[in-house]
Amino acid sequence: MKAHSFKRGEDIDVTISKMAFGGRGIAKIETEKGEIVAFVPNTITGQKVRCRIAKVRKRHLETKLMEVLERAPSEVEIPYQPISGAPFATLPVDIQEQTKRETTIDLLQRIGKVEDAEDLLDEFISSPLHWHYRNKMEYSFAAIRFDLREKTDVDDFALGFKHRGTWWMAENLDKDSGLFDAEMENGLKKIRQYCENTGLPPWHHPKKEGFFRFLTVRKSHTDQGLLLNLVTSSEGLEAFDLDKFSEFLQGLYGERLQGFLHTVNDDIGDRVQPLEGESKLIFGRDYIEEELSGLKFKIQMESFFQTNPKAAERLYAKAIGYLSEETEGKGLIMDLFCGTGTIGQLVGSKLPEANILGVDIVEKAIEDAKRSAAENGVSNVDFEAADVGKFLLQHPEYRGKIDAIILDPPRGGIAPKALKRTIELDADTIVYISCNPATLARDTETLQSAGYDLKKFALVDQFPHTGHVEAVALFKKK
Repeated sequence: MKAHSFKRGEDIDVTISKMAFGGRGIAKIETEKGEIVAFVPNTITGQKVRCRIAKVRKRHLETKLMEVLERAPSEVEIPYQPISGAPFATLPVDIQEQTKRETTIDLLQRIGKVEDAEDLLDEFISSPLHWHYRNKMEYSFAAIRFDLREKTDVDDFALGFKHRGTWWMAENLDKDSGLFDAEMENGLKKIRQYCENTGLPPWHHPKKEGFFRFLTVRKSHTDQGLLLNLVTSSEGLEAFDLDKFSEFLQGLYGERLQGFLHTVNDDIGDRVQPLEGESKLIFGRDYIEEELSGLKFKIQMESFFQTNPKAAERLYAKAIGYLSEETEGKGLIMDLFCGTGTIGQLVGSKLPEANILGVDIVEKAIEDAKRSAAENGVSNVDFEAADVGKFLLQHPEYRGKIDAIILDPPRGGIAPKALKRTIELDADTIVYISCNPATLARDTETLQSAGYDLKKFALVDQFPHTGHVEAVALFKKK
Protein backbone atom coordinates (compact mmCIF):
# COMPACT_ATOMS: atom_id res chain seq x y z
CA MET A 1 0.00 0.00 0.00
CA LYS A 2 1.39 3.42 -0.96
CA ALA A 3 1.47 6.13 1.68
CA HIS A 4 -0.25 8.68 -0.57
CA SER A 5 -3.22 6.32 -1.12
CA PHE A 6 -4.73 7.09 2.28
CA LYS A 7 -7.72 9.40 2.05
CA ARG A 8 -9.86 11.20 4.61
CA GLY A 9 -13.11 9.30 5.16
CA GLU A 10 -11.59 5.96 4.12
CA ASP A 11 -12.17 2.91 6.34
CA ILE A 12 -9.15 0.71 7.06
CA ASP A 13 -8.64 -2.45 9.15
CA VAL A 14 -5.64 -2.45 11.50
CA THR A 15 -4.27 -4.36 14.49
CA ILE A 16 -3.40 -2.40 17.63
CA SER A 17 0.20 -3.00 18.73
CA LYS A 18 0.44 -0.56 21.64
CA MET A 19 -1.64 1.77 23.83
CA ALA A 20 -0.70 5.42 24.26
CA PHE A 21 -1.92 8.05 26.75
CA GLY A 22 -5.65 8.66 26.90
CA GLY A 23 -6.55 5.25 25.54
CA ARG A 24 -5.26 5.86 22.02
CA GLY A 25 -4.22 2.69 20.31
CA ILE A 26 -1.26 2.63 17.94
CA ALA A 27 -1.25 0.54 14.77
CA LYS A 28 1.67 0.29 12.36
CA ILE A 29 1.06 0.01 8.63
CA GLU A 30 3.74 -0.97 6.13
CA THR A 31 3.69 1.01 2.87
CA GLU A 32 5.97 1.26 -0.16
CA LYS A 33 7.37 4.46 1.36
CA GLY A 34 7.94 2.93 4.77
CA GLU A 35 6.02 2.53 7.98
CA ILE A 36 3.12 4.81 8.85
CA VAL A 37 1.36 4.93 12.22
CA ALA A 38 -2.39 5.07 12.75
CA PHE A 39 -3.75 6.41 16.03
CA VAL A 40 -7.09 4.84 16.95
CA PRO A 41 -8.84 6.14 20.10
CA ASN A 42 -10.35 3.79 22.68
CA THR A 43 -8.66 0.61 21.55
CA ILE A 44 -6.75 -2.19 23.26
CA THR A 45 -3.43 -3.82 22.42
CA GLY A 46 -4.14 -6.92 20.33
CA GLN A 47 -7.52 -5.82 18.96
CA LYS A 48 -8.21 -5.86 15.23
CA VAL A 49 -10.38 -2.86 14.47
CA ARG A 50 -11.99 -0.98 11.63
CA CYS A 51 -11.34 2.74 11.78
CA ARG A 52 -12.13 5.75 9.61
CA ILE A 53 -9.37 8.16 8.62
CA ALA A 54 -10.02 11.67 9.92
CA LYS A 55 -6.67 13.32 9.12
CA VAL A 56 -3.75 12.29 6.93
CA ARG A 57 -0.32 13.48 8.09
CA LYS A 58 3.10 12.85 6.62
CA ARG A 59 4.01 10.00 8.97
CA HIS A 60 0.76 9.19 10.76
CA LEU A 61 -3.02 8.96 10.47
CA GLU A 62 -5.62 10.26 12.91
CA THR A 63 -8.66 7.98 12.86
CA LYS A 64 -12.02 7.28 14.49
CA LEU A 65 -12.89 3.83 15.79
CA MET A 66 -15.82 2.35 13.89
CA GLU A 67 -15.90 -1.29 14.99
CA VAL A 68 -13.91 -3.89 16.91
CA LEU A 69 -13.48 -6.83 14.51
CA GLU A 70 -11.52 -9.14 16.81
CA ARG A 71 -11.08 -8.91 20.56
CA ALA A 72 -7.68 -8.82 22.24
CA PRO A 73 -6.38 -11.90 24.09
CA SER A 74 -6.37 -9.90 27.36
CA GLU A 75 -10.11 -9.10 27.25
CA VAL A 76 -12.62 -10.83 29.54
CA GLU A 77 -16.38 -11.30 29.60
CA ILE A 78 -18.50 -8.84 31.61
CA PRO A 79 -22.17 -9.10 32.69
CA TYR A 80 -23.04 -5.61 31.44
CA GLN A 81 -24.18 -4.14 28.13
CA PRO A 82 -21.13 -2.77 26.28
CA ILE A 83 -21.26 0.97 25.57
CA SER A 84 -18.98 3.34 23.67
CA GLY A 85 -18.37 5.37 26.83
CA ALA A 86 -16.60 2.45 28.52
CA PRO A 87 -14.25 1.14 25.80
CA PHE A 88 -11.97 -0.69 28.26
CA ALA A 89 -14.66 -2.42 30.34
CA THR A 90 -13.51 -5.82 29.08
CA LEU A 91 -9.88 -5.13 30.02
CA PRO A 92 -8.97 -6.24 33.57
CA VAL A 93 -8.67 -3.25 35.92
CA ASP A 94 -5.06 -4.00 36.88
CA ILE A 95 -4.05 -3.75 33.20
CA GLN A 96 -6.04 -0.53 32.82
CA GLU A 97 -4.27 1.01 35.81
CA GLN A 98 -0.82 -0.12 34.71
CA THR A 99 -1.41 1.41 31.27
CA LYS A 100 -2.56 4.72 32.78
CA ARG A 101 0.47 4.76 35.06
CA GLU A 102 3.00 4.08 32.30
CA THR A 103 1.49 6.43 29.69
CA THR A 104 1.16 9.34 32.14
CA ILE A 105 4.80 8.98 33.22
CA ASP A 106 5.81 8.94 29.56
CA LEU A 107 3.75 12.10 28.97
CA LEU A 108 5.43 13.99 31.82
CA GLN A 109 8.83 12.93 30.54
CA ARG A 110 8.19 13.96 26.91
CA ILE A 111 6.07 17.08 27.32
CA GLY A 112 6.77 18.19 30.87
CA LYS A 113 10.52 17.52 30.57
CA VAL A 114 10.43 15.68 33.92
CA GLU A 115 13.16 13.09 33.40
CA ASP A 116 12.66 11.45 36.82
CA ALA A 117 8.84 11.31 36.56
CA GLU A 118 8.78 7.62 37.45
CA ASP A 119 10.63 8.28 40.70
CA LEU A 120 8.34 11.22 41.55
CA LEU A 121 5.15 9.13 41.36
CA ASP A 122 3.90 9.11 44.94
CA GLU A 123 1.20 6.48 44.43
CA PHE A 124 -1.52 5.26 42.09
CA ILE A 125 -4.89 5.43 43.84
CA SER A 126 -7.54 3.00 42.62
CA SER A 127 -11.22 3.87 42.49
CA PRO A 128 -12.99 2.35 45.53
CA LEU A 129 -15.74 1.28 43.12
CA HIS A 130 -14.75 -0.24 39.79
CA TRP A 131 -18.40 -0.58 38.73
CA HIS A 132 -21.48 1.62 39.29
CA TYR A 133 -19.30 4.53 40.35
CA ARG A 134 -20.89 7.41 38.41
CA ASN A 135 -23.37 9.84 39.97
CA LYS A 136 -24.70 11.34 36.73
CA MET A 137 -25.69 9.95 33.36
CA GLU A 138 -27.21 11.42 30.20
CA TYR A 139 -29.27 9.34 27.79
CA SER A 140 -30.30 10.42 24.29
CA PHE A 141 -33.52 9.83 22.39
CA ALA A 142 -33.18 9.33 18.64
CA ALA A 143 -35.41 8.56 15.66
CA ILE A 144 -32.57 6.58 14.08
CA ARG A 145 -31.44 3.48 15.97
CA PHE A 146 -28.32 1.43 15.39
CA ASP A 147 -29.27 -2.23 15.44
CA LEU A 148 -26.53 -4.02 17.38
CA ARG A 149 -27.45 -7.42 15.96
CA GLU A 150 -27.79 -6.47 12.29
CA LYS A 151 -25.00 -3.85 12.45
CA THR A 152 -27.03 -1.26 10.58
CA ASP A 153 -29.18 1.81 11.20
CA VAL A 154 -32.98 1.61 11.21
CA ASP A 155 -35.81 4.12 11.61
CA ASP A 156 -37.00 3.38 15.13
CA PHE A 157 -37.58 4.84 18.59
CA ALA A 158 -34.26 4.73 20.47
CA LEU A 159 -33.18 5.67 23.98
CA GLY A 160 -29.65 5.09 25.18
CA PHE A 161 -26.20 6.27 24.13
CA LYS A 162 -25.00 7.61 20.79
CA HIS A 163 -23.57 4.94 18.53
CA ARG A 164 -19.78 5.09 18.37
CA GLY A 165 -18.55 7.66 15.85
CA THR A 166 -21.99 9.15 15.11
CA TRP A 167 -24.08 12.07 16.32
CA TRP A 168 -27.35 11.21 14.58
CA MET A 169 -28.27 7.78 15.95
CA ALA A 170 -28.40 5.98 19.26
CA GLU A 171 -28.22 2.44 20.59
CA ASN A 172 -30.95 1.25 22.92
CA LEU A 173 -29.68 0.62 26.44
CA ASP A 174 -31.63 -2.48 27.40
CA LYS A 175 -29.79 -3.31 30.63
CA ASP A 176 -27.20 -2.16 33.15
CA SER A 177 -24.07 -0.64 31.58
CA GLY A 178 -22.05 -1.23 34.76
CA LEU A 179 -21.12 2.45 35.10
CA PHE A 180 -24.12 4.12 36.71
CA ASP A 181 -26.99 2.47 38.61
CA ALA A 182 -28.28 -1.04 37.88
CA GLU A 183 -31.92 -0.48 38.90
CA MET A 184 -32.12 2.81 37.03
CA GLU A 185 -30.68 1.43 33.80
CA ASN A 186 -32.59 -1.83 33.93
CA GLY A 187 -35.74 0.30 34.03
CA LEU A 188 -34.74 2.42 31.04
CA LYS A 189 -36.37 -0.02 28.61
CA LYS A 190 -39.73 0.54 30.34
CA ILE A 191 -39.26 4.31 30.11
CA ARG A 192 -38.56 3.97 26.39
CA GLN A 193 -41.68 1.85 25.88
CA TYR A 194 -43.81 4.34 27.85
CA CYS A 195 -42.58 7.26 25.76
CA GLU A 196 -42.98 5.36 22.49
CA ASN A 197 -46.56 4.42 23.42
CA THR A 198 -47.51 8.12 23.63
CA GLY A 199 -47.14 8.34 19.85
CA LEU A 200 -44.92 11.42 20.18
CA PRO A 201 -41.72 11.23 18.11
CA PRO A 202 -38.14 11.04 19.40
CA TRP A 203 -35.68 13.67 18.22
CA HIS A 204 -34.60 13.25 14.61
CA HIS A 205 -31.06 14.59 14.72
CA PRO A 206 -30.50 15.27 10.97
CA LYS A 207 -33.93 16.92 10.59
CA LYS A 208 -33.67 18.80 13.93
CA GLU A 209 -37.24 17.94 14.86
CA GLY A 210 -39.17 15.72 17.27
CA PHE A 211 -40.38 15.76 20.87
CA PHE A 212 -38.32 13.52 23.18
CA ARG A 213 -34.68 14.67 23.38
CA PHE A 214 -32.79 13.65 26.54
CA LEU A 215 -33.20 11.97 29.89
CA THR A 216 -30.61 12.98 32.48
CA VAL A 217 -30.27 11.36 35.89
CA ARG A 218 -28.35 12.21 39.05
CA LYS A 219 -27.74 9.72 41.84
CA SER A 220 -26.70 10.22 45.46
CA HIS A 221 -24.18 7.65 46.63
CA THR A 222 -25.05 8.67 50.19
CA ASP A 223 -28.74 7.70 50.24
CA GLN A 224 -29.17 6.18 46.73
CA GLY A 225 -31.71 8.90 45.80
CA LEU A 226 -32.42 9.69 42.13
CA LEU A 227 -33.19 12.99 40.39
CA LEU A 228 -34.52 12.76 36.80
CA ASN A 229 -34.89 15.43 34.13
CA LEU A 230 -36.86 14.81 30.93
CA VAL A 231 -35.81 17.17 28.15
CA THR A 232 -38.27 17.69 25.28
CA SER A 233 -39.08 20.25 22.64
CA SER A 234 -42.28 22.30 22.93
CA GLU A 235 -43.67 20.70 19.77
CA GLY A 236 -46.34 18.28 21.03
CA LEU A 237 -46.00 19.24 24.70
CA GLU A 238 -49.74 19.79 25.10
CA ALA A 239 -50.29 16.12 24.23
CA PHE A 240 -47.89 14.81 26.90
CA ASP A 241 -49.16 14.39 30.46
CA LEU A 242 -46.21 15.25 32.69
CA ASP A 243 -48.06 14.37 35.91
CA LYS A 244 -48.98 10.95 34.56
CA PHE A 245 -45.36 10.34 33.51
CA SER A 246 -44.24 11.44 36.97
CA GLU A 247 -46.56 8.87 38.55
CA PHE A 248 -45.12 6.22 36.23
CA LEU A 249 -41.56 7.08 37.36
CA GLN A 250 -42.58 6.98 41.02
CA GLY A 251 -44.05 3.55 40.47
CA LEU A 252 -40.89 2.41 38.71
CA TYR A 253 -38.33 3.66 41.24
CA GLY A 254 -40.38 4.10 44.41
CA GLU A 255 -38.94 6.17 47.25
CA ARG A 256 -35.57 6.37 45.49
CA LEU A 257 -37.06 9.00 43.16
CA GLN A 258 -36.51 12.25 45.05
CA GLY A 259 -37.38 14.62 42.23
CA PHE A 260 -38.52 14.86 38.62
CA LEU A 261 -38.01 17.89 36.39
CA HIS A 262 -39.05 18.77 32.86
CA THR A 263 -36.97 21.02 30.60
CA VAL A 264 -38.17 22.58 27.34
CA ASN A 265 -35.37 22.73 24.79
CA ASP A 266 -36.13 24.05 21.29
CA ASP A 267 -32.49 24.71 20.39
CA ILE A 268 -31.33 22.86 17.29
CA GLY A 269 -27.96 22.28 18.93
CA ASP A 270 -27.33 18.87 20.48
CA ARG A 271 -27.06 19.91 24.12
CA VAL A 272 -29.21 19.14 27.15
CA GLN A 273 -29.34 22.59 28.72
CA PRO A 274 -31.01 25.06 26.31
CA LEU A 275 -29.70 28.53 25.60
CA GLU A 276 -33.30 29.64 25.90
CA GLY A 277 -35.90 27.58 27.73
CA GLU A 278 -36.95 26.68 31.21
CA SER A 279 -36.96 23.82 33.67
CA LYS A 280 -39.97 23.05 35.83
CA LEU A 281 -40.13 20.87 38.93
CA ILE A 282 -42.94 18.35 38.48
CA PHE A 283 -42.43 16.22 41.57
CA GLY A 284 -40.32 16.24 44.75
CA ARG A 285 -37.26 18.45 45.03
CA ASP A 286 -34.77 19.77 42.47
CA TYR A 287 -31.62 18.47 44.15
CA ILE A 288 -30.00 15.42 45.70
CA GLU A 289 -27.74 15.38 48.74
CA GLU A 290 -24.26 13.91 48.71
CA GLU A 291 -21.76 13.53 51.52
CA LEU A 292 -18.05 13.89 50.88
CA SER A 293 -15.51 13.37 53.67
CA GLY A 294 -18.02 14.36 56.32
CA LEU A 295 -19.43 17.43 54.52
CA LYS A 296 -22.87 17.55 52.90
CA PHE A 297 -23.62 19.07 49.50
CA LYS A 298 -26.91 19.85 47.75
CA ILE A 299 -26.46 19.08 44.07
CA GLN A 300 -28.88 20.31 41.43
CA MET A 301 -29.15 18.76 37.98
CA GLU A 302 -26.74 21.17 36.29
CA SER A 303 -24.37 21.71 39.24
CA PHE A 304 -20.78 20.64 38.74
CA PHE A 305 -19.81 17.87 41.12
CA GLN A 306 -17.22 15.13 40.92
CA THR A 307 -18.62 12.27 38.82
CA ASN A 308 -17.08 9.57 41.03
CA PRO A 309 -17.57 10.83 44.61
CA LYS A 310 -15.91 7.83 46.29
CA ALA A 311 -12.71 8.33 44.28
CA ALA A 312 -12.99 12.11 44.71
CA GLU A 313 -12.67 11.65 48.47
CA ARG A 314 -9.30 9.98 47.91
CA LEU A 315 -8.27 12.63 45.38
CA TYR A 316 -9.02 15.48 47.77
CA ALA A 317 -7.46 13.67 50.73
CA LYS A 318 -4.20 13.47 48.77
CA ALA A 319 -4.35 17.19 47.88
CA ILE A 320 -5.08 18.13 51.52
CA GLY A 321 -2.21 15.92 52.65
CA TYR A 322 0.21 17.78 50.36
CA LEU A 323 -1.05 21.14 51.65
CA SER A 324 -0.80 20.05 55.28
CA GLU A 325 2.78 18.83 54.79
CA GLU A 326 3.94 22.08 53.24
CA THR A 327 1.99 24.71 55.21
CA GLU A 328 1.65 22.94 58.57
CA GLY A 329 -2.07 23.57 58.19
CA LYS A 330 -1.76 27.35 58.52
CA GLY A 331 -1.64 30.51 56.42
CA LEU A 332 -3.60 31.74 53.40
CA ILE A 333 -4.52 29.16 50.77
CA MET A 334 -6.04 30.35 47.49
CA ASP A 335 -8.32 27.91 45.64
CA LEU A 336 -8.46 28.87 41.97
CA PHE A 337 -11.19 27.52 39.62
CA CYS A 338 -13.01 26.52 42.81
CA GLY A 339 -16.39 25.73 41.21
CA THR A 340 -18.95 25.04 43.94
CA GLY A 341 -16.18 25.17 46.52
CA THR A 342 -15.98 21.48 47.31
CA ILE A 343 -12.24 21.26 47.84
CA GLY A 344 -12.06 24.68 49.52
CA GLN A 345 -14.57 23.56 52.12
CA LEU A 346 -12.83 20.24 52.62
CA VAL A 347 -9.47 21.99 53.09
CA GLY A 348 -11.07 24.45 55.50
CA SER A 349 -12.67 21.68 57.56
CA LYS A 350 -9.47 19.60 57.73
CA LEU A 351 -7.11 22.59 58.26
CA PRO A 352 -9.06 24.83 60.68
CA GLU A 353 -6.09 27.15 61.32
CA ALA A 354 -5.78 28.03 57.60
CA ASN A 355 -7.76 30.65 55.67
CA ILE A 356 -9.07 29.65 52.25
CA LEU A 357 -10.14 31.99 49.44
CA GLY A 358 -11.95 30.40 46.48
CA VAL A 359 -12.22 32.10 43.09
CA ASP A 360 -14.33 31.08 40.08
CA ILE A 361 -15.91 32.95 37.17
CA VAL A 362 -19.32 31.23 37.45
CA GLU A 363 -21.48 33.32 39.77
CA LYS A 364 -24.05 30.56 40.33
CA ALA A 365 -21.27 28.21 41.43
CA ILE A 366 -19.97 30.80 43.91
CA GLU A 367 -23.48 31.30 45.30
CA ASP A 368 -23.77 27.55 45.80
CA ALA A 369 -20.32 27.48 47.42
CA LYS A 370 -21.20 30.20 49.93
CA ARG A 371 -24.50 28.55 50.82
CA SER A 372 -22.91 25.14 51.16
CA ALA A 373 -20.06 26.42 53.35
CA ALA A 374 -22.57 28.07 55.68
CA GLU A 375 -24.65 24.90 55.90
CA ASN A 376 -21.54 22.84 56.64
CA GLY A 377 -20.35 25.31 59.27
CA VAL A 378 -16.99 25.92 57.56
CA SER A 379 -16.18 29.47 58.64
CA ASN A 380 -12.54 29.82 57.49
CA VAL A 381 -13.36 29.87 53.77
CA ASP A 382 -14.56 32.73 51.55
CA PHE A 383 -15.48 32.83 47.86
CA GLU A 384 -15.29 35.44 45.09
CA ALA A 385 -16.97 35.33 41.66
CA ALA A 386 -14.33 36.61 39.25
CA ASP A 387 -12.23 35.67 36.28
CA VAL A 388 -9.09 34.08 37.70
CA GLY A 389 -6.69 36.06 35.53
CA LYS A 390 -8.39 39.41 36.14
CA PHE A 391 -8.85 38.77 39.86
CA LEU A 392 -5.16 38.23 40.37
CA LEU A 393 -4.38 41.36 38.36
CA GLN A 394 -6.87 43.48 40.32
CA HIS A 395 -5.61 42.33 43.73
CA PRO A 396 -1.83 42.88 43.80
CA GLU A 397 -2.07 43.05 47.60
CA TYR A 398 -1.95 39.26 47.65
CA ARG A 399 1.57 39.19 46.21
CA GLY A 400 3.92 37.55 48.70
CA LYS A 401 1.10 36.77 51.13
CA ILE A 402 -0.19 33.52 49.65
CA ASP A 403 1.24 30.46 51.36
CA ALA A 404 -0.24 27.94 48.94
CA ILE A 405 -2.36 27.81 45.82
CA ILE A 406 -4.76 25.08 44.75
CA LEU A 407 -5.14 24.87 40.97
CA ASP A 408 -8.07 22.81 39.71
CA PRO A 409 -8.56 23.96 36.09
CA PRO A 410 -10.93 22.49 33.48
CA ARG A 411 -9.80 19.79 31.03
CA GLY A 412 -8.17 22.34 28.73
CA GLY A 413 -5.80 23.37 31.52
CA ILE A 414 -5.11 26.83 32.85
CA ALA A 415 -4.91 29.69 30.34
CA PRO A 416 -1.34 30.99 29.84
CA LYS A 417 -2.21 34.47 31.18
CA ALA A 418 -3.88 33.01 34.27
CA LEU A 419 -0.89 30.74 34.88
CA LYS A 420 1.41 33.75 34.54
CA ARG A 421 -0.62 35.67 37.14
CA THR A 422 -0.60 32.62 39.40
CA ILE A 423 3.19 32.45 39.23
CA GLU A 424 3.40 36.19 40.02
CA LEU A 425 1.62 35.57 43.34
CA ASP A 426 4.93 34.03 44.42
CA ALA A 427 3.39 31.34 46.63
CA ASP A 428 5.79 28.77 48.07
CA THR A 429 3.49 25.84 47.29
CA ILE A 430 1.20 24.98 44.38
CA VAL A 431 -1.01 21.90 44.46
CA TYR A 432 -2.26 21.24 40.93
CA ILE A 433 -5.30 18.98 40.55
CA SER A 434 -5.64 17.90 36.94
CA CYS A 435 -8.38 16.00 35.12
CA ASN A 436 -6.10 15.91 32.06
CA PRO A 437 -2.44 14.98 32.62
CA ALA A 438 -1.65 16.17 29.07
CA THR A 439 -2.31 19.79 30.06
CA LEU A 440 -0.64 19.18 33.43
CA ALA A 441 2.49 18.09 31.56
CA ARG A 442 2.36 21.25 29.42
CA ASP A 443 1.93 23.49 32.49
CA THR A 444 4.63 21.60 34.38
CA GLU A 445 7.22 22.76 31.88
CA THR A 446 6.04 26.38 32.36
CA LEU A 447 6.06 26.12 36.16
CA GLN A 448 9.53 24.57 36.25
CA SER A 449 10.84 27.32 33.95
CA ALA A 450 9.38 29.84 36.40
CA GLY A 451 11.24 28.34 39.35
CA TYR A 452 8.85 25.69 40.68
CA ASP A 453 10.06 22.13 41.07
CA LEU A 454 7.70 19.17 40.73
CA LYS A 455 8.28 17.39 44.04
CA LYS A 456 5.85 14.50 43.63
CA PHE A 457 2.52 13.56 42.14
CA ALA A 458 -0.22 10.96 42.57
CA LEU A 459 -2.61 9.46 40.03
CA VAL A 460 -6.24 8.76 40.86
CA ASP A 461 -8.38 6.44 38.74
CA GLN A 462 -11.60 8.45 38.81
CA PHE A 463 -12.95 6.86 35.63
CA PRO A 464 -12.40 3.09 35.39
CA HIS A 465 -12.96 1.56 31.93
CA THR A 466 -12.09 4.83 30.15
CA GLY A 467 -8.79 6.37 29.09
CA HIS A 468 -9.07 9.17 31.66
CA VAL A 469 -7.02 9.49 34.84
CA GLU A 470 -6.66 12.38 37.31
CA ALA A 471 -3.47 13.67 38.87
CA VAL A 472 -2.50 15.65 41.98
CA ALA A 473 0.90 17.32 41.70
CA LEU A 474 2.93 19.16 44.35
CA PHE A 475 5.13 22.04 43.16
CA LYS A 476 7.55 23.89 45.42
CA LYS A 477 9.30 27.18 44.71
CA LYS A 478 13.06 26.73 44.46
